[in-house]
Amino acid sequence: MAPGRINLGLVAPAASAAGHQHGSPESFDEVYKGRRIQGRASGMGGHHHEHGGGWSVFVDGVELHVMRNADGSWISVVSHYDPVPTPRAAARAAVDELQGAPLLPFPAN
Repeated sequence: MAPGRINLGLVAPAASAAGHQHGSPESFDEVYKGRRIQGRASGMGGHHHEHGGGWSVFVDGVELHVMRNADGSWISVVSHYDPVPTPRAAARAAVDELQGAPLLPFPAN
C-alpha cells in the first residue's frame, strides 16, 4: 500500500439482480370481500403504464387505474387521497370504498 493511504478493509458485496427487483410488489389473484382482485406487472402495452408504475390492477376483471407516488406509495382513481403501500392494498381499498358497487372503466385520454 502507498504511504499515506489507509486500508479500511472494505469490500463491496457482489450485486445480483437476477430474479429480484428490490421493492417490487408481488403479483396477486384473490377474492377479497367477495370481489376478485388481480394485479401483475404490465408490459409497455398498457394504456396507463406511464402512471401505474408498470402495474395492472383489476377488480372483477375491470382495470383499476393505479399510480405509484414518488415516495413508493400507491393510489387509485377510487381512493386517490389515501396512499397505500402496495397495488394489492390499493385494490383492497378500492373494494372497501366501492361498498359493493361495480367498478366502472376509467376513460383513457
